[in-house]
Amino acid sequence: MLPVPYVALTPGPTYDTLGNGPSGTPIIRVTGTATNDTSGLLSLTTVAVYDQIDFFTALSGWFDDEVAIVPREEVYPPDRSDEEVDEANRADFLNSQQAAEQAALNELGYPLKVVVQELSEDSPSADLLRPGDSIESIDGEDTPDLDTLATVLTEIEPGTKVKVFGERLDGAFTVEVTTGEAPDRDGSVLGVLVTDARWAPFDVEIQVDEVGGPSAGLMLTLGILDLIGDVDLTGGDPIAGTGTIDGTGAVGPIGGIRLKMIAADDLGAEVFLVPEANCGEALLQVPDGLNLARVSTLDEALSALEDVRDGRDPPSC
Repeated sequence: MLPVPYVALTPGPTYDTLGNGPSGTPIIRVTGTATNDTSGLLSLTTVAVYDQIDFFTALSGWFDDEVAIVPREEVYPPDRSDEEVDEANRADFLNSQQAAEQAALNELGYPLKVVVQELSEDSPSADLLRPGDSIESIDGEDTPDLDTLATVLTEIEPGTKVKVFGERLDGAFTVEVTTGEAPDRDGSVLGVLVTDARWAPFDVEIQVDEVGGPSAGLMLTLGILDLIGDVDLTGGDPIAGTGTIDGTGAVGPIGGIRLKMIAADDLGAEVFLVPEANCGEALLQVPDGLNLARVSTLDEALSALEDVRDGRDPPSC
């Protein structure tokens, strides 16, 4: 009856990125622009982890094709607490959300801009600039990227009042900021942390509290594109998949591919999007009737979905 040093992995819940999560709120919520009436499913797949299993559960799991019994240290490394592992998985998921949004905006042609992430403590821009603002120019000098922004600010004396022109969700704005002193270079600062990011005049919010790790990135990207793009990606079909994604649209491998295929099959998905790097493992045990579509980029995933809509077989593993 005592726990053994293993965990059981099983097919986890699937979440339709076009629909609502367990709380009843949309998994992807877009505000500030019209969204499409979507059809079909674009479901991300997950793996469920069962800890503190006993010997008999482990033994039965070894003979169950829908269960994987793995050493506990593979999921919960001994040098990290369970809470630290959970926090890291949640951070990975939040990063995948940001990457999914950037990949979708890149695909839709939205430009890279200097975007405010947060304000520093005692920022001279407090109550003037906000996270999510783009900074378009300072005193008429265009600031299309981080290097140009730094160059412009280097030439401005601390304590100078400057006019910052930018864009936010409710439109263009101009504010007057009295610059602070730069701690590590000549010139001044606005007191904001900024990054180069794709920027659009609407907001995308993703909410799936129960999911951790980076493997939902591809399906979240496709969900965003289906909601605000100009193509019904599914054509009414149930589609599932998995894969990490970065801001350029590169799709990477994930863990638990076999269990995620079982989850997709249980869902009734007709096509399962598989990262190319996972194809070898995926082919070892494909559920009957589940068609695999091999993808290594967002463009390949979109092409595979086009094949499905047109009645063609997408490139398989």
